[in-house]
Amino acid sequence: MKPSLRKVLISGGRGLIGMRLSEMLIDAGYEVAHLSRQTSHGHYCSFRWDPATGQIDEAAIRYADFIVNLAGASVSEGKWTEERKQDIMASRVGGTNLLARELREKEHHVKAFISASAIGVYGDADDRLLTEDTPPAPADDFLADVSTQWERAAQQVQELGIRTVITRIGIVLSDEGGALPTIARPVKLGAGVVLGSGRQYMSWVHIDDACRLIIQTMEDAEWQGTYNVVAPNPVTNKEFTATLADVLHRPLVLPKVPEFGLKLVMGEMSEIVLASQRVSAQKIMAQGFQFEYPQLRGALESFYQKEEE
Repeated sequence: MKPSLRKVLISGGRGLIGMRLSEMLIDAGYEVAHLSRQTSHGHYCSFRWDPATGQIDEAAIRYADFIVNLAGASVSEGKWTEERKQDIMASRVGGTNLLARELREKEHHVKAFISASAIGVYGDADDRLLTEDTPPAPADDFLADVSTQWERAAQQVQELGIRTVITRIGIVLSDEGGALPTIARPVKLGAGVVLGSGRQYMSWVHIDDACRLIIQTMEDAEWQGTYNVVAPNPVTNKEFTATLADVLHRPLVLPKVPEFGLKLVMGEMSEIVLASQRVSAQKIMAQGFQFEYPQLRGALESFYQKEEE
């Protein structure tokens, strides 16, 4: 890559992946700017935008050599009221549409557009192995519908002739946020529990591997199209919980939380933990990506080993 191509614009830069990705890009010698609805944005240069009203700083797109599009309201915070569901959808599709509009209408030198999606696009698929060629689940599955529409919005950029990569991201493991601290909290208290049947597959990825992959797709022009961003060894919920308990040196003492109980407490949002997705990492490995954390135990130990010493 030419040394001059070093400016990365990130939407969703304050999110879990966005913050870690920003750190790793800075360490690798890139300049990083965030798109933000707020004026002040911590350590990073920021450009104002508001996807809800279609407004964006005109200098934002002109700044970028690469755009990484991660923006989206959290799916795991708060119950899925109709208003919340609209926010989840609009924050992803609206932001992506806005970036596509700017790239279509304004002068720019963007070389690649990396856009997030999620393995939720596959729906609840039991133990079937899911590849990038697996059709999306029907639109009556909310998470699948969100991911499908998010990807369609990103494909507008591809139609402009800009190299576009869509990353279907699995359950991101980090001790800074996301699913892992929530799952680990009861385990640390000796109250770890298997959710639902425990047979549902969890396709996970260590946050550093997810960020390294995003950087590789940015830097290498061979990457184009849709990729699953998951580790090569998905596990069942029962295996995940047992491995986590073992790493934390805690017992698993409570019975399973039945599916009807989760649905009662979480409503529709229970599909986040009950849906089974056994997702293949074969395509990214065939393209040359090497995982630092291919196994769950090693990934969990990277967060909790020091804590237990």
